[in-house]
Amino acid sequence: MAIRDIDDLPKKAANYTALTPLWFLERAAKVHPSRKAVVHGSHTYTWLQTYQRCCRLASALAKRSVGAGSTVAVIAPNIPATYEAHFGIPMCGAVINPVNIRLNASTIAFLLGHSQSATVIVDQEFFTLAEDSLKIMKEKSQGHFNPPLLVVVADEACDPEALRYALRQGAIEYEKFLESGDPDFAWKPPQDEWQSIALGYTSGTTASPKGVVLHHRGAYLMSLCNPLVWGMNEGAIYLWTLPMFHCNGWCFTWAIAALCGTNICLRQVTAKGVYSAIAKHGVTHFCAAPVVLNTIVNAAPEDTILPLPHVVHVMTAGAAPPPAVLFAMSRKGFRVTHTYGLSETYGPSTICAWKPEWDSLPPDTQARLNARQGVRYTTLECLDVISTKTGEPVPADGKTMGEIVMRGNVVMKGYLKNPKANEETFANGWFHSGDLGVKHQDGYIEIKDRSKDIIISGGENISSVEVENSLYLHPAVLEASVVARADERWGESPCAFVTLKPEVNKSDEQWLAEDIMKFCKSKMPAYWVPKSVVFGPLPKTATGKIQKHVLRAKAQQLGPVKLSKL
Repeated sequence: MAIRDIDDLPKKAANYTALTPLWFLERAAKVHPSRKAVVHGSHTYTWLQTYQRCCRLASALAKRSVGAGSTVAVIAPNIPATYEAHFGIPMCGAVINPVNIRLNASTIAFLLGHSQSATVIVDQEFFTLAEDSLKIMKEKSQGHFNPPLLVVVADEACDPEALRYALRQGAIEYEKFLESGDPDFAWKPPQDEWQSIALGYTSGTTASPKGVVLHHRGAYLMSLCNPLVWGMNEGAIYLWTLPMFHCNGWCFTWAIAALCGTNICLRQVTAKGVYSAIAKHGVTHFCAAPVVLNTIVNAAPEDTILPLPHVVHVMTAGAAPPPAVLFAMSRKGFRVTHTYGLSETYGPSTICAWKPEWDSLPPDTQARLNARQGVRYTTLECLDVISTKTGEPVPADGKTMGEIVMRGNVVMKGYLKNPKANEETFANGWFHSGDLGVKHQDGYIEIKDRSKDIIISGGENISSVEVENSLYLHPAVLEASVVARADERWGESPCAFVTLKPEVNKSDEQWLAEDIMKFCKSKMPAYWVPKSVVFGPLPKTATGKIQKHVLRAKAQQLGPVKLSKL
């Protein structure tokens, strides 16, 4: 039966167009042509220059038959070319595939093959990585390998020999590539906003990475929603600490153009680099995983510039931030907004929306409330926590655990060429996150664990996140991660991997381990206390997430905990 409306007015070219974030760039170039758009070292580009460079990139790609149905891979850190690629590639109708620069050659070979990337834009520092990946692809192709077009990006911060080597191997230099394009290229927006704009791969810790496909509509909505929920103003000065290859920089690549702001590129993220950029460029906002925040609050005095010249707004996501870290950030003058999301939801899609009544609460209580994952973004239509057994919403009691699920316009199209995974992840009309959490009385959700990270000891569930939060309160602990370790008595028990603060005397690790366990006993139920503590640096992804699968493998190598008294 046809749905009735009050009229029979049809869509027309004058009143309907597909949503796409590409228009934000064109508008920024017209409204603020001379405002700084991108700053990288000694290089500065205005919004007009950035728009023209993106047009040139789109034109140069189009001249080489790259367009609708094509994928262009970008293997580069946070540099102007990576930013330009987020506009230039979709402006010619193609899909951008930003690649994690910390992946190994065999994984990148899989990504390039799976995405059928016809062109690869690669930073000179990572050219040999791309080259090794292509060699693997060629060896596996059995004589049917069609090499992609290679474009290498020069950077004055890198060894010039790397660039010379790339050019000798037949790569085209990025600036020369842009010169072959038209600054007035007549790019066309997508006819359908469901058209793909970006392809990003999950970490693939247990199997081959899955290709997350995002559309223009979702990218447009998220680009506007991020500044809206964060209270960002027009002209914001944004520091790129978050990798642009991670969920397209949580869509801030496009959002900063919508705000006509300024992008400050940071090739390598260090605490000193962050503090310096705040002082030099007047940075107002940046995004970072909790691990990066921990680096900032524990920075050596000579690497900091304190007090901060102004309040700096920080958005954190990627892992549950320990309240102790949030508390330390606020004491240094950073205002932290806590969000949560996944690659499959264009980056963050829930926010721990701050309530004015929290202002009068003690700082440690504020930090505890702010550590929750919160409520849905304005552009996410549905968010809930459902029982893994019945599929029904769990009660809002802050105790009953269930899976966090989402539904709406900022959920991915699906996984590329993976119908089985799509069927599972979209079961019963929800996107299933795989994260376990609770729903509080005020409707705010809180993650307790990834479904695969929950520790089951003697039949009781232990949240590794809550154990970690307590470990971060210990004065000697810099970083902590907790995983399950086999236990002869309890089946599993918590195993804590800990990085100590630099000033801590590490000569007696046995005493330190016992002190940490004793400290934990004062903070949590006895069966939650880690039965083993392992010291050393924690393995991390390029986005600062601790690689728990690596730690689980280490815990397995340790063998089971012998019969314990607890």
